[in-house]
Amino acid sequence: MSRIFITGSAQGIGAECARQLAAQGHEVVLHGRTPERAAAAHEQLPQAAAAVSGDLASLAGARAVAEQANAAGPFDVVIHNAGIGGGIAERTLTEDGLELIFHTNVVGPYLVTALMPVAARMIYLTSGLESQGVWQSDDLQWSAREWDGMQAYSDSKLHDSMLAFELASRHPESIINVVDPGWIKTRLGGPNAWDDVEDGAETQVWLASSTDDAATRTARYLKRREELEPNPVVRDMAARMELVARLERITGVPLP
Repeated sequence: MSRIFITGSAQGIGAECARQLAAQGHEVVLHGRTPERAAAAHEQLPQAAAAVSGDLASLAGARAVAEQANAAGPFDVVIHNAGIGGGIAERTLTEDGLELIFHTNVVGPYLVTALMPVAARMIYLTSGLESQGVWQSDDLQWSAREWDGMQAYSDSKLHDSMLAFELASRHPESIINVVDPGWIKTRLGGPNAWDDVEDGAETQVWLASSTDDAATRTARYLKRREELEPNPVVRDMAARMELVARLERITGVPLP
């Protein structure tokens, strides 16, 4: 039995991961953006060990998530599932002055990662759109380019993959992978998505719980348990290090 923390587990793929892992007998700690959402998630899955709250689109909120999670840990597995989509018509800033998609999908997970111990297994969600992501280190927050919400989302998923691979390079003792869950019928994916939420959770559950040799290898980009080749930038060590350096400057917290 493992103790597992899942961000963004109040609904959608994260909630389904939590349901499946709890059904296997694991101790699952949930996360919701607000205390109300966290409480509702715990009510829906009463066998969960705990539920924490905090908005990853806030530096203070991400710190609160890490603080509460550390109090509920330690964890054998952490699944970084939380994120938002690209359907934002205009460039929007958070209360910290950061672009919303970049803040939620990249800065938030980075800060939670940096403020928690590196677990034996770490799983980061990306998207097939990371293949269309562009590494533009001088404009990570779209302050110079004409706004394109879907491209900003694709870029953020590329950044998530880069972060996971960089963490894997620093911690070979851990199993750290990236998962594309597919186009899933959730609030984010929309009603026209191809696959059911159970399909979107399956690979993460396998990586979190299986002792199969195929589930215990690190630094991979996976979809439906199959290893795929990520965007070439993901394997660019200099680009990964520059991303981490910029995130360190934004948050004031180094990556372990």
